[in-house]
Amino acid sequence: MMRIAIVYTSVTGNTKELAELVQQSFIARSIDVDFFPVNQFPLDSILEYDAIAIGTYTWGNGIIPKEMMDLFKQIEVVDTTHITTAVFGTGDSFFPYFCGAVDLFRDMLYVHTNLAVTMKVELRPQLEDIAKCSRFVDCLLEHVRQELDIVG
Repeated sequence: MMRIAIVYTSVTGNTKELAELVQQSFIARSIDVDFFPVNQFPLDSILEYDAIAIGTYTWGNGIIPKEMMDLFKQIEVVDTTHITTAVFGTGDSFFPYFCGAVDLFRDMLYVHTNLAVTMKVELRPQLEDIAKCSRFVDCLLEHVRQELDIVG
């Protein structure tokens, strides 16, 4: 059985709402996922997961929120090459680096993990974002299954 975690942070509630939509997409496919605010995710358990979907907002001028930095650094230093990852986030296109934290995570995850997919949502998730979440989850699951076939 595959183990998947959703780890997120949210200030305004937008990213939490998006994380919940991602979780609902997994549930709709009868797949259990562990759901963590980042401050409750046990970093030492990262290698127990086949896949991790990371949700973040972007702080200031395109930077990763400080509460996400321990997770970011853990992925950089632990051998996570066998873990399939995905990153999603909310942002405001008014700022010059729309969802810049998603891009920073994406670039690091591409190097250190089996990065499957990214998703950016403008501000609060809307009705059309439900379909985006569904495609996001399908893509992540496809990559996890391929990775498990290779490893297994």
